[in-house]
Amino acid sequence: MGAGTAGSHRERARARRPSVSAASGATAPAPAGPLVAVVMGSESDRETVAPAGALLDEFGVRWQWRVLSAHRTPDAAAEFARGAERAGIRVIVAAAGGAAHLPGVLAASTALPVIGLPIRGAALGGLDSLLSMVQMSPGVPVAVVSIDGARNAALLAVQILALADPPLRRALVDFRARQAERVLGADARYREGEGGKA
Repeated sequence: MGAGTAGSHRERARARRPSVSAASGATAPAPAGPLVAVVMGSESDRETVAPAGALLDEFGVRWQWRVLSAHRTPDAAAEFARGAERAGIRVIVAAAGGAAHLPGVLAASTALPVIGLPIRGAALGGLDSLLSMVQMSPGVPVAVVSIDGARNAALLAVQILALADPPLRRALVDFRARQAERVLGADARYREGEGGKA
């Protein structure tokens, strides 16, 4: 269950609430909630981060958007991280630019794995974000992918989840096999096109 418009977010929120049968008054169990939280430091990062959601959707992994700032909403960010595991979240992807403290702030408040996604900025091309994330204090690690590497961030989240989810692991193996087939197919076409040239 992935991201979409604001309306789709409201629909997912409603879907996770318990429903009450009009006939019996019994409360039906709510559908399972998201397993991955994709947290952005600013809504302006959404276009860069969106490929993470698309990949999670490919694998059928339930996920949610959050917009939380390490500096502008520090209490809300820490509160979210402290309650994430209890809410059913298993992996957090945290995207931020500039000083990029968001992944570290979240990692400091949860034992869940946090994947840092550095966002390219105008000043230093994202290098500032990358270095900020990888230089975490000993004892509070953050896994960090490449600058603007949203798909790899999501793929790493899938790999973590797949450790305890055999069907997801099979889907991951199939994904890798399809990647290899595409590369080998391209290689075969180029070899045929070269026609034995030196």
